[in-house]
Amino acid sequence: MARKSFNEKLNDSKDMPKIIEIDDEKSIERYGGSQMLIAPPIEYNDLMAQVPEGKLITVSEIREFLSQKYGAEFTCPMTAGIFISLAAQASCERKDNRIPFWRTLKKDGELNPKYPGGIEYQKEMLSREGHTFTTKGRKNIRYFVENYKDSLSDLK
Repeated sequence: MARKSFNEKLNDSKDMPKIIEIDDEKSIERYGGSQMLIAPPIEYNDLMAQVPEGKLITVSEIREFLSQKYGAEFTCPMTAGIFISLAAQASCERKDNRIPFWRTLKKDGELNPKYPGGIEYQKEMLSREGHTFTTKGRKNIRYFVENYKDSLSDLK
């Protein structure tokens, strides 16, 4: 059986969105509730596609937006990360309807090494849009967009 393309995976919503009731006390305390949303991958793609040139969004803002949209207390952080990477990969697989995935940052404005082209591509694209960077760490250097909060986009 042939492997699914990134775009086939992106458009496979299975039984999502769904809200799962979790009972792990540490998770409930950490995320502030027991109702966890698992949103379909295409929703992440559609939100990432909205971010205009020069603006940014973080995974945290996307997760917050989706949990409010569906009436959940929080959105699953693991599937959010997977589906955001999937949306970026699927975008690069297409000739048309590409999304500006490089404008979606990890929390605290960190660049995402899992995107196609890695940190270097994301840095290059964001630099073109006027963003500057700062680093943290000595060995495992992490890159962050300076003053990223000033450039956050509103989701609709």
